[in-house]
Amino acid sequence: MFGHRRVVVVMPAYNAAATLRQTYDEVVAQNIADLIVLVDDQSNDETVAIARTLANVKVHVHEKNRGYGGNQKSCYRLALEEGADIVIMIHPDYQYTPRLIPAMASIIANGVHQCVLGSRILGGYALRGGMPPWKYVANRFLTAVENVVLGAKLSEYHTGYRAFSREILERLPLEANSDDFVFDNQMLAQIIWFGYTIGEVSCPTRYFAQASSINFKRSVQYGFGCLETAVKFRLSRMNLIRSPLFPPFAHTE
Repeated sequence: MFGHRRVVVVMPAYNAAATLRQTYDEVVAQNIADLIVLVDDQSNDETVAIARTLANVKVHVHEKNRGYGGNQKSCYRLALEEGADIVIMIHPDYQYTPRLIPAMASIIANGVHQCVLGSRILGGYALRGGMPPWKYVANRFLTAVENVVLGAKLSEYHTGYRAFSREILERLPLEANSDDFVFDNQMLAQIIWFGYTIGEVSCPTRYFAQASSINFKRSVQYGFGCLETAVKFRLSRMNLIRSPLFPPFAHTE
């Protein structure tokens, strides 16, 4: 709880057995989460068994693998059903530190922003934390292009550490988004489309064997998906196309 706001932490999980407990312990240590919702996307390790031993964790298991975006859709739906006012998504692979949860919740609870990102780029943590150089270069290129096309000024669009107000999650057409990794990017584009502001906090990050990461081929697909999303955003803003990602009534300019 932050003030009178109910805080729910969501974890989209896939094969996170090696790092789940460590992530959970640090989340709990912040003493702010009213509930943790873990959605397992058909892991083939002990993720579910471990999750079910943890206190104050609601475990939901997909009947079949729905993909990273599909997992998040379940996370946010379940969090809202649990009465969340603030929803914070953190991966259970311990790549991002849960110690920023209170700061992210505070920004939303105090009405500064209705979305907050944990940025690996601010503070220069990405390369120091072990991000492969080719991923860093791709991140910087995509972010530069997206800032121009979307009309925003974010340090990055590709972090998996995010906090949202209930209002945003209820308003965005999330079901129109991909079930794959580009879901993350589409969601941020929708937030900008609806006229919300996005805050960022500097976040140390860790890259190690157990941390989740997509391979080069999937990264290339993701990159083109991000560019496609940006183009759809701009064409929709110019009233040249209609996309379910960007409903026309949301146009705020």
